[in-house]
Amino acid sequence: MALTFTQVAALWKESKRQYIKQSSYAVYVSLLNGYILPAFRDNPHPGEEDVQAFSDGMLAAGRSLKTVKDTLMVLRMVHRHGAKLGVWPAMDFRVHFPTQVQREGTLEVLTSAQENRLLAYLRQNFSFRNLGILICMYTGLRIGEVCALQWRDMDLSGGILHVRKTVQRISFRDDGERENYLLVDTPKTPSSVRDIPLPGVLMRILRPLGRLVSPESYVVSGCASPCEPRNYRAYYRKLLFGLGIPPLRFHALRHTFATRCIRSRCDYKTVSALLGHSSISTTLDLYVHPGIEEKKLAIERMARGMG
Repeated sequence: MALTFTQVAALWKESKRQYIKQSSYAVYVSLLNGYILPAFRDNPHPGEEDVQAFSDGMLAAGRSLKTVKDTLMVLRMVHRHGAKLGVWPAMDFRVHFPTQVQREGTLEVLTSAQENRLLAYLRQNFSFRNLGILICMYTGLRIGEVCALQWRDMDLSGGILHVRKTVQRISFRDDGERENYLLVDTPKTPSSVRDIPLPGVLMRILRPLGRLVSPESYVVSGCASPCEPRNYRAYYRKLLFGLGIPPLRFHALRHTFATRCIRSRCDYKTVSALLGHSSISTTLDLYVHPGIEEKKLAIERMARGMG
């Protein structure tokens, strides 16, 4: 009896789950159930035109380009699994996307005045939640990384912060069962496992506290269990509102850190390593956008070199 597309997808999930991280599995299943099965359960071997129409429809519905590409990646994996099982012949498909225009200045970054206002408040109003935001401003940690940070992850004698884990809410429906739990796990990519030097201004705050707290307690929550990122994000938004700062995303702290590093003439490879990017090209694409002054300076240097 021939297998249906839904049955092949179920077999693919079963084979995939034991080899990938729980967070990745949750994303794959959500994309499969939310987009792929409704579109292709009755068309198990779509042609390129079908997949192109599916992609165009997702974009027209307001889905991000990343979501569309991730969905197509899952669709390809399911199809390859079906071909491996001999259910249908192997097939690949190419999809064309609208030209993406990279606009300068689209990153959410705190201005110098906003940054100074936030820093002043955090220094004058101590709490563990405020300390976590301060750490992010000086290290560029992601929200999941700072929520998973324990005091034992910081070498307060050597001044090094060790990024070894992240925390996130896993929530998805699989085979009719709802899975919903808080997961503390290793970072998704090896490059995200990194060591970040702590500046002196931060060490003067951390060292005295390190002698008073348990090494096993989480920095942001101040207790033995981590703070959930969505709750911490809500606290951050409320804090910005109280300071009269626009509602920038929490990730703007990371963007601001990277931008300050670049403007301080840190070399790009070092900035990429501090951020935990898997490739320096990611850092360059996001943060290195020369303005007209930088272009003028480059031209003048070139001209002087020509004599």
